[in-house]
Amino acid sequence: MKRFMIILVISLCILMSFSLGKAADTPKVLLILPNVADPDYLDTVLNKEVSVMKSMLENAGFKVVAASTDGLPIKSSTVSFTPDLKLSDVKADDYIGVIVACMGSGEPTPKPPEAVLIVKQSITQGKTVAASHSAVTILAEAGILASKRYAFRIDAHPRYSGFAGAIYSGMGVVQDGNIITCGICPQVSGSQGLPDCTTDLTQAFITALTPKK
Repeated sequence: MKRFMIILVISLCILMSFSLGKAADTPKVLLILPNVADPDYLDTVLNKEVSVMKSMLENAGFKVVAASTDGLPIKSSTVSFTPDLKLSDVKADDYIGVIVACMGSGEPTPKPPEAVLIVKQSITQGKTVAASHSAVTILAEAGILASKRYAFRIDAHPRYSGFAGAIYSGMGVVQDGNIITCGICPQVSGSQGLPDCTTDLTQAFITALTPKK
């Protein structure tokens, strides 16, 4: 009996070590969440964009870490989503890629400076960054779009200096090196009757990351 217990304990330790090692080896992807308060918008972005991105990435074998400006639960009238951490606590070195959900309006309103910094650091480190609709303006503010092709719902926003020198390439998913963008989020899709790019954007992001796993 004693010998059996020793063997059982050793087997459990080996199994736990294997599981912990496997978890540590799982590549992490950062999902940056929207910084808006409109419950109607949040219903759409959480259900049709954030949940889709997270599910597709997890099914592809990535660990998804979600971050927002304040790290507090994001609540709409139908769903609540709790981030894993605040953007200010994110270390770009910990992730092999960054995907940014639509931030609401495509108008030139200030974007989270922490998100801008994370995106800039990630591109500098040669990592893949994907952005949906208005989140493309975060890439513009990070100053990484010059001479790059990008997607947006309309042509380059002249009020964003970061679009200077960038090449507008339509509304569908556009990839230029390690930058992937799309111009039609679920909110725009619903209001304009255009095809949502969320699935295609996320799949392009997964494909770009897969060799790095």
